[in-house]
Amino acid sequence: MLWLIPALPLVGFLILALFGTSMPRKMVPVIGAGLVGIAALLTIIIGIDFIGKNTPGYFFEQHLWTWFSIGKFHPEMTLHFDSLSMTFTFVITFVGFLIHLYSAEFMKDDAGYSRFFAYMNLFTFSMLLLVLANDLLLLYLGWEGVGLCSFLLIGFWYNDKKDAEKNAYAARKSFLITRIGDTAMIIGLFLLVKDFGTLNIREILTEAPSQWTTNSYEAVLATLLLLGGACGKSAQLPLQTWLPDAMAGPSPVSAMIHAATMVTAGVYLLARTHVLYEIAPSVQLIVAIIGTATLFIGSCAALAQNDIKRVLAYSTISQIGYMFLAIGVGAYSAAIFHFVIHAFFKALLFLAAGAVILALHHEHNMFKMGGLRKKMPVVFWTFLFGSAALSSIPLITAGFYSKDAIMWFAFASVKGSTWLWIVSIIAAFLTSLYTFRMVFLTFFGEEKTKPSYKPGAAIKIPLVVLGILSLIAGFIELPHNFGHFTLFSDFLNTTLPAVVLLPNPAAGEFALQATAGILALIGVYLAWQFYIKKPQPLQQFKYGSGSGLFRFLNEGWMFDRLYDFLFVKPLVWLSKIDERDFVDRIYGGIGHLNLMMNAAFSKSQNGKLRHYLLGLGIGAFIILTLILVL
Repeated sequence: MLWLIPALPLVGFLILALFGTSMPRKMVPVIGAGLVGIAALLTIIIGIDFIGKNTPGYFFEQHLWTWFSIGKFHPEMTLHFDSLSMTFTFVITFVGFLIHLYSAEFMKDDAGYSRFFAYMNLFTFSMLLLVLANDLLLLYLGWEGVGLCSFLLIGFWYNDKKDAEKNAYAARKSFLITRIGDTAMIIGLFLLVKDFGTLNIREILTEAPSQWTTNSYEAVLATLLLLGGACGKSAQLPLQTWLPDAMAGPSPVSAMIHAATMVTAGVYLLARTHVLYEIAPSVQLIVAIIGTATLFIGSCAALAQNDIKRVLAYSTISQIGYMFLAIGVGAYSAAIFHFVIHAFFKALLFLAAGAVILALHHEHNMFKMGGLRKKMPVVFWTFLFGSAALSSIPLITAGFYSKDAIMWFAFASVKGSTWLWIVSIIAAFLTSLYTFRMVFLTFFGEEKTKPSYKPGAAIKIPLVVLGILSLIAGFIELPHNFGHFTLFSDFLNTTLPAVVLLPNPAAGEFALQATAGILALIGVYLAWQFYIKKPQPLQQFKYGSGSGLFRFLNEGWMFDRLYDFLFVKPLVWLSKIDERDFVDRIYGGIGHLNLMMNAAFSKSQNGKLRHYLLGLGIGAFIILTLILVL
């Protein structure tokens, strides 16, 4: 039944794309959400069977067909199912189904209702193809599919009278910036084909340790290029600037991109090709440095945002940075565990934020919200649960058990360092501060905008399910201090190597977790002080001496301005001075020649039958003459 998991959303896309506008409106979410829900159910059924058989190195492959075969190179349409792909498949289908269910109500009045669900189904199919592929070429097909769908969904409201230009720009920006990483990735695939003659993932990972030496030129270059692709899709430095603008899409799209698809693709790629990074430890260190720098930059930028969805966007950039940090220090299972927990609470936060935005006449500015906790109790409590998980509130939230594990491994693994831990724990404190800043501004204080819409069951049910998971899902992976209960790591370590710890780390796990927990609580307290109890000093700083700093962070450390100065303006300048060069004249001349020939030959097609007969006669005379002469 494995092939049915990606096939179902693909069938949903085809039905909705071909017949969506002509079918009854109520049938659109039944097909769009229903088929993804069946895929989620199949994933659970197949997963239960798989768990019973799961042993180290165990996997299942289902060969469907071979694309073509040239020598050793024979890319296949084959699905690969192991503990890693099972984890991603579960999150994509289960969280994706909840987002589809939410969308049934959120998008019900939109003119592009069937088009929306068609794109979302194609998005789900592409991501499933990516994580189930046994071949890097098939993975790349899914990789490009999610890029296409993100473009279509970010710019979904392209005909919006108020924001059409902004939405279209955001879609183009996401597509073009990820092209940079995708180009690097495909060059990396060319190198792998050159060295191994195949793109079959299992064959490459088996042959690489014997064919490449540690930190060899081939290993470093190939892994750097794959890392470029991962940075583009996962919005990591220096290709992170597209993600905040991607908030132009509908809120369910934001949840889908940030939680179930797209930005987690880079994490999957690095985890799936982990053997290559073990051979190139210098590049693996770069992965850790990029993740650490990104999580710090993202958390700082989130502090200065006014738009609730942009806060969450920078939060995603930061949290994906934690996953990159974990992969960089060899804690693969910790990275994937945080991916799962992040999917729960980040989908919840985007969906709850969408409910708030919908209720407040599409208002995004948190400073125009406030006082909503009594008017929207379900949204408030579930948003609070998600915020607590994002902030890693100790003991009671899933985020504590996933993110704090990464910080511990950043400190105590043989590939970690004290500096990585220091930066990550500062960012964790900032995360708590900006998250509860968002909570207090949105749900506490005086009511600034009166809500005009009450969410229905299709919105509330996904929020409640994700809210519960944001609290309890962490208990499948407790720290060593809590009885060595590491069920999730034991499951993943049948596919991924376990993290290697220092024999005698300078500090214990409990001490570091206690430090992180205290800082998280301090962040909550400071957010209450600065934004509810005594907001005046911070407002004076924001609009006074700190205005420059606030603007710098609000614009995401001004990376867009930097890239505009370094790349966009020089390219535009060169294109203008090169506008009328001799090369253009060659192609312009060919164009003019074709136009002249078109004008000449069009005169022979004047609609007069006698001219056509005369032409036939002349042609016959010339042919007969040539035959007789030659």
